Amino acid sequence: MNRLCELLSIQYPFIQGGMGNISSPILASAVSEAGGLGTIGTGTLSVDEVELLLLEMKKRTKKSFALNIPISVTPHLKGLCELAVKHSVPVVSLSAGNPSPYIPYFKEHHIKVICVTASVKHARKAEIAGADLIVGEGFEAAGINSPLELTTMTLIPQLVANVEIPVVAAGGVGDSKGFAAALALGAEGVQMGTRLIATKESPYHERYVKKLLEATDTETVIVGRSVGKVRRVLKTAYADQLIDAEGAGIHPDDFEAMTDEEKHRIGAVEGRLEEGFINGGQISGLVTSIPTVQELFTEMIEGAERVYEHQMKVIRDFYLKQ
Repeated sequence: MNRLCELLSIQYPFIQGGMGNISSPILASAVSEAGGLGTIGTGTLSVDEVELLLLEMKKRTKKSFALNIPISVTPHLKGLCELAVKHSVPVVSLSAGNPSPYIPYFKEHHIKVICVTASVKHARKAEIAGADLIVGEGFEAAGINSPLELTTMTLIPQLVANVEIPVVAAGGVGDSKGFAAALALGAEGVQMGTRLIATKESPYHERYVKKLLEATDTETVIVGRSVGKVRRVLKTAYADQLIDAEGAGIHPDDFEAMTDEEKHRIGAVEGRLEEGFINGGQISGLVTSIPTVQELFTEMIEGAERVYEHQMKVIRDFYLKQ
């Protein structure tokens, strides 16, 4: 067991990414039950709505899980922080903002803190503030993205070289080869979102899942650059509307309204792809099956072992020929 698993009280070094208002205890509990860290996302949900999700989560699993709080997204920051303490949530994941002012509060209540970041500078600040681990999110990731646009391949080794706490790779990881690559970069685990959408426990609309299964390598698109709100989504009729609106010079407030969490829910949960968007990372083109979460985790662990065995053989054969 690596130190990440020990820290989070999980079996496998796999963390579920926060999914905002479409967060589901069904999928999150399946992740925890399979040995990973399931996550309940808060998005813009009210404190009462999130509390219902937490209560359902605690009914479904007794294993460790996380609550993701997107600092600059939620209008209920203080209430959500207090809710995490009220329900003795084992792990809190802080994203989309400066986590430093909030870390001490969670540490005082013996809650482990994950900080999602996209730069060395912010990771170091989070570590100094008391974060327990860093999730380094590359530009390949789905949903809200950093305007810095660093890739996972370049970000992770730099984070590992600059912080002492465990680093987890996010963005572009969803199979055994990606997991093996993340470990080779120095990460101690991976965080996934898009890949978990296409699992048997996924409660999302079949049109969303079908889009993932049919996705090619160029099936995702970045929107929001022109208004400073970068987001990676799957190509749909609604994504085309967003691109057209940007081209016409949309006001940032109007763009935000077109990409709020209600539009996310309409696309992902209701499957109305002409009226709402669906997030999708660049891993989308590699999603070709619908396993259970347990099957996915088992394949990633066993597959990564095979990858390393093969690569070691290649290296040995190369040097023997010298």
